Amino acid sequence: MTQRITIATRESRLALWQAEHVRDLLTQRFGMQVELLGMTTRGDQILDRTLSKVGGKGLFVKELETALEEGRANLAVHSLKDVPMDLPEGFELAAVLEREDPRDAFVSNRYDGLDALPQGAVVGTSSLRRVVQLRALRPDLRVEPLRGNLDTRLRKLDEGHYDAIVLAAAGLKRLGLAQRIRALFEPEQMLPCAGQGALGLEVRADAAELRSALAGLAHVPTLLAVHAERAVSRSLGGSCSMPLAAFATWQGDLLTLDAALGHSERTDAPLLRASVDGAIGDAAAARRLGERAASLLREQGAGDYLVAASP
Repeated sequence: MTQRITIATRESRLALWQAEHVRDLLTQRFGMQVELLGMTTRGDQILDRTLSKVGGKGLFVKELETALEEGRANLAVHSLKDVPMDLPEGFELAAVLEREDPRDAFVSNRYDGLDALPQGAVVGTSSLRRVVQLRALRPDLRVEPLRGNLDTRLRKLDEGHYDAIVLAAAGLKRLGLAQRIRALFEPEQMLPCAGQGALGLEVRADAAELRSALAGLAHVPTLLAVHAERAVSRSLGGSCSMPLAAFATWQGDLLTLDAALGHSERTDAPLLRASVDGAIGDAAAARRLGERAASLLREQGAGDYLVAASP
């Protein structure tokens, strides 16, 4: 096993925390010497437009994959929710680490929760998944775009541009900012997106020795859960222009998968929901569970919603 490796990472504070976390695991577990290659991605540079209008979440990973392809890095660390459902040929997810808190967080300097917001209050998020679920919960609110890394989003809140913002709880907790969370949305209120709270380790498919070592870091319950979640999106042709949520939880050997799909244009369209469960023992079974959930959404009329979400 190569004892010296390079991790490609975005340069935001959260991305660097994630890369440093993996570096420490590799050092402690395998005695590797690890250095970081910080990079700025297109997703970090384009802040004046929503992701759905400029190429999707893949904008956060392409430059890192180029570094892998060119041999400048051996491994890329991603927030799994930012990773497209299908990786380019020649790349693989070698491991998925144990999930942090997958829930969405309500962050505000003045209000204790969503119900405390006055009519017409301004809530910031650029996630279409969050937008449609916020509208279902509080159709009276003004939901406005919010781009930038986590620190930028918090700064915009503190400057008074929003009454509240919605962020992933995992990022806040990883950076020691849990005190900024005023309330947590339980999945029954706001269903997380596929892979939320999990870290994915991407390598070149031909890096067999490294892939084998990284597999030892995988957290199997998280891995199977996110396989099921990502299969919903893959089955529906998912992209960040599709307001889709998918979240799987374990009860013993039984995996329960909940999914919700909103309409990207019609604010009066209801959320479509599906829930399936099954005894899951491997990735193939997890993917089939996700395909079942997608099929139930299609039976409820998802086709029309998918047309509206097409680029």
